[in-house]
Amino acid sequence: MKKILLVLGMITCILGLTACGSKADETVADDRITEEDAILYADNLVESINAVVQAGMEEQYAGDEVLAAAFASWKAAQEDMGSYQAIMEDHEVEISEKSTIISVMVDGSIRDAQVEIILDKNLELTSVTTNVQYSFGELMQKALLNTVIGMGTVFVVLILISVIISAFVLIPKIQSAFSRKGKEVQEEKREPVVSAAPATAEAEEDLTDDLELVAVIAAAIAASEGAASTDGFVVRSIRRANTNKWQRA
Repeated sequence: MKKILLVLGMITCILGLTACGSKADETVADDRITEEDAILYADNLVESINAVVQAGMEEQYAGDEVLAAAFASWKAAQEDMGSYQAIMEDHEVEISEKSTIISVMVDGSIRDAQVEIILDKNLELTSVTTNVQYSFGELMQKALLNTVIGMGTVFVVLILISVIISAFVLIPKIQSAFSRKGKEVQEEKREPVVSAAPATAEAEEDLTDDLELVAVIAAAIAASEGAASTDGFVVRSIRRANTNKWQRA
């Protein structure tokens, strides 16, 4: 309970300092906030942010976009920064007519971090960002890793493009294979038509035999009638006799 009251008291002090700064702006136009007041304000704000996050009370300030973003940035930085130890003596304050920028160095159990606080011309809090400070070796390692990932992605894409281009050679072979299959299917369809030709020839040969038989019968009839030619005869039908019957007779 005491911890919660302490957090609420610190936040109240911060808001009170902001209100006082805005009132001072009405009276003093050129000197709205001193460097010492800016450092004190920033230290109290950092302490309050850490206390709220440690108490798990950041959801109570979800309606304030600036504070919600400040708590989220601090919480995300703690993964690489580690637990909060103390505020270091290094402070940077930049005061201008439009804004006031305060940089606070924080000592973490794993890495240090820099908290950047921005106030507008009315000394209202507009942004709080926590940036973890990495060593030169860690930065180079990350840069090298990003370079390797980028170059690896480029080489993979180039390999895929070369494989696709080399596959174009197979397209004519595939087309020729399909065309051969199509020709074979067409030849298979034409085979029954070719096989029907001998049957037609046999039918024509049978017809020729019938014509010769008709001519012989017509000549025999003409001889029996005593006619000189077969011009006056018309054969309407031919009936084949049973050869077995004649053999018995």
